[in-house]
Amino acid sequence: MAATAADTKPHTSGLVQLTRPQLVGTLTGLLLVLLLAAIDQTIVGTAEPRIIAQLSGFNRYAWVATAYLLTSTLSVPIFAKLSDIYGRKWFLLYGTLAFVVASALCGASGKMPLPLDGMNQLILFRGMQGIGAGIMTGLTFTIIGDIFSPAERGKYQGMFAAVWGMASIVGPTLGGILTDHFSWRAAFYVNLPVGAIALIAIYLEFPDFHPEGARKSIDWAGVATLSATIIPLLIAFTLVTDQGWTSVEVISLLVMAALMLAAFLYSETRAVEPLIPLTLFHNPVIALCSVAVFIVGMGMFGVIMYLPLYMQGVLGVSATQSGNLLTPLMLGAVTGSILTGQLNLRLKSYKPSALLGSVLVASGMMVFAFMDTETTRLHVVMGMITAGFGMGLLNPVYTVAVQNVAPRHQMGAATASTTFFRSIGSTLGVAIFGSVLLVNYHQSFDASVPAGTPPDALRLFSNPLMLGQMRPQIEAVFSKYPNGTERMNQLFVNVRMGLIHGLHLIFVVSAVIMTAAILLHVFLKNVPLRGRMPEPEPPGH
Repeated sequence: MAATAADTKPHTSGLVQLTRPQLVGTLTGLLLVLLLAAIDQTIVGTAEPRIIAQLSGFNRYAWVATAYLLTSTLSVPIFAKLSDIYGRKWFLLYGTLAFVVASALCGASGKMPLPLDGMNQLILFRGMQGIGAGIMTGLTFTIIGDIFSPAERGKYQGMFAAVWGMASIVGPTLGGILTDHFSWRAAFYVNLPVGAIALIAIYLEFPDFHPEGARKSIDWAGVATLSATIIPLLIAFTLVTDQGWTSVEVISLLVMAALMLAAFLYSETRAVEPLIPLTLFHNPVIALCSVAVFIVGMGMFGVIMYLPLYMQGVLGVSATQSGNLLTPLMLGAVTGSILTGQLNLRLKSYKPSALLGSVLVASGMMVFAFMDTETTRLHVVMGMITAGFGMGLLNPVYTVAVQNVAPRHQMGAATASTTFFRSIGSTLGVAIFGSVLLVNYHQSFDASVPAGTPPDALRLFSNPLMLGQMRPQIEAVFSKYPNGTERMNQLFVNVRMGLIHGLHLIFVVSAVIMTAAILLHVFLKNVPLRGRMPEPEPPGH
């Protein structure tokens, strides 16, 4: 009888009262949902060469990632706001189901009788998958805010952040195993059984909870103008690496995005129930966290994208070895995520984690800034452990801080703002750093090209990001010329020096950005984390 009473005693510190079985089932479902969203990108990235080869889509592969990024970024604020109005459960279920179905369609790309070739089918279905992923990631952290009090959230946000970090470690290895022993299609099909378990757990155990105080009015003008802002913006970021910032296409897209952003901000001031309530940013904690997460996304995730390039192009390790060398970064992040949850719970404060985390990330970036051709792997690993541990401490802070001060009827919109600004910041960081890398790479590379090198052969070295995949083609071309092997080897030395110049500047800029983040966190208001949720707000509050 005691066990039964314990099982039926509700968990009451949050907005939703759950029995112990409901709490366990809900957390299981949410962890699996987040695992799906987190591991998908790393698994698919490992399968990329096989996908390109089989679907003949080398020149369109960037759009596979862009379609996913576009739809996932857009869906986060839209469905978070809808969940504030109509409840979380069914949107999370529909999002997870959409992700699972789209995963099956991605795995079947090229086999279905559609008026699209295999690569375009994959691009379409990845866009559909991104919608589900955006709903899943946005609502998962919002539901944690519903279930737990502000003081408890840090502990669970850290646990979920650790799952994200573990997925980053396991994903590449799992993707390689599935691709090598089965097919690249298995990288998508693996989502099906995990998604089915998550759907069952959430359907059976999580109650159909409706937040109080939100008016049932959909901001369609906000949806339209936000879409018209994000779509050209992310397409411009995709094109900039190949075409540069001064191309007509990129400038036109950026101007269109700026005009639509102005239209979006205007529409939000007129909406009865705005998609992203601008009044949220009157709160100094939410405003500063939004700026900080944008800057951290730009400075931190942009660099992480180019660390494997440094290890492969400069240190000369294989792709598999470079993936293994990223493990200290992710292990540091997992450890930091777990620790920050316990730290926030004990201190009932998030500011110590924010300050220490940003200092460690900035220190790690400074270690990277001193790397050169003589750098040892131990030096790289030390920088990764430092930056990774700082990332783990820092990442959960923004959601905890924002949820601690957000009105309950705007919890979804407030939580989504951190995911939204992080996504935009990281995308902008990748685009800017990619442009910086290519400009400095070409300046250094062109300065030492051997005389008489055929222009056609030289063009093969135009993009250092693709040299690993193009090495056999390069060797075949240079074998046709006198002294071709000698010239090719000299050009690969030029590549190494060009990468050093480009990557060094990226790491220096990132260290400066993360130092600025430290200053932001100094001014972050430290609102004590509450042990219990306040009493319900009156309707219309």
